[in-house]
Amino acid sequence: MIHSFKNYLIEEDKVAYFTFGRMNPPTVGHEKLLDALAKQSGKNDYFVFLSQTQEKKKNPLDYNTKVKHVRKMFPRHARRVMINKSIRTVFDAATFLYDKGYRSVVMVVGSDRTREFQTLLNKYNGSKAQHGFYNFESIAIASAGTRDPDDEGVSGMSASKLRGFASDNDFASFSQGLSSSMNNKDAKKLFMDVRDGMGLKEETVFKRHIELEPVSDIREDFVKGKLFDLGDTVIVKKSDEMGTVVHLGTNYVVVQLDEDTTVRKWIDDIQRVEIVENNTPNNLSKVLKRRSKRYK
Repeated sequence: MIHSFKNYLIEEDKVAYFTFGRMNPPTVGHEKLLDALAKQSGKNDYFVFLSQTQEKKKNPLDYNTKVKHVRKMFPRHARRVMINKSIRTVFDAATFLYDKGYRSVVMVVGSDRTREFQTLLNKYNGSKAQHGFYNFESIAIASAGTRDPDDEGVSGMSASKLRGFASDNDFASFSQGLSSSMNNKDAKKLFMDVRDGMGLKEETVFKRHIELEPVSDIREDFVKGKLFDLGDTVIVKKSDEMGTVVHLGTNYVVVQLDEDTTVRKWIDDIQRVEIVENNTPNNLSKVLKRRSKRYK
C-alpha cells in the first residue's frame, strides 16, 4: 500500500510517552508516577512497560503476577500497562515504539533518574544493536516530580520498604503503602504473593493483629460495623481535621479531607462526629475551641 504525503506527515508527528520500571511491588509512589505520565502525555499515547527480572530479594513478583497486580491497583492506567515478554529492557521498549510508527518519544521517570535515561536512550539512537533498532527524531526525558519509587533508599514509601514489611509479616504497614483503590482482599493477595516470591512460608496471623489487642472493644465494634460507615463525617484527633469516610479497611479507614486529599488513619486515630437534636455536630465546639487556642 502506497502512503500519501499526508500519511507520512502524520507518522512523523506521532509522539509516544512511556515509562519503564520494576514496580516490585507497586506502591503509592508508582501511582504518582503513572498519574504524571498520563497528565504529561495529554492527547498523545502513553505506555507502561515493566521489567521481567525475578529473584527473591529485590524482585519477588514474577512478570505475569506483577502485571496483574499493577493493573488491579491502577485501574485508570490498566489498558496502558503492556504485557509483552519480548520487552525486557528500556531499549526493547524504545524499539517497540519505533516499530509502531512513533518518531518522537518522551520518557517520564522519577526526578533522580532523568539524566541517566537521557544518556542511555540517546547513546543507541540510530545504532543497530542486540535490542534492535530505533532512530527517533527526538528523545526527551521528563520528570514525574517525585523520586524514583523503585529506588532502594529508605525515604518515602518505596518498593524496598514494602518488601521489608512483607518480610517482617507486617501487613498493616504494607497496606499503608498501597493505593487507596486496593480493597483489603486484593491488598492481602499482593502481600502474600510478595512473601511467596521471597520464599517465605505462608502465615495466617499477620503482624497487623497486634496493632490492637485481640480483645479490644474498639476493634470488635469496628469489625461489627458499629464505629464507622461510608459517608460518616469524622475528626482526625491529632490534627483536628474533618473529613468523610470513603473506605473501610481491616483496622483503618480512608478519609477524604478535601477534593484532592485522602489519608489513611487507624480506627483509634479518628472520631465520628455525632449529630445531636439541634443539628449541631457534637464535639465540634470542642474542636473549634482547641483550634482557636492553637492559633492564638
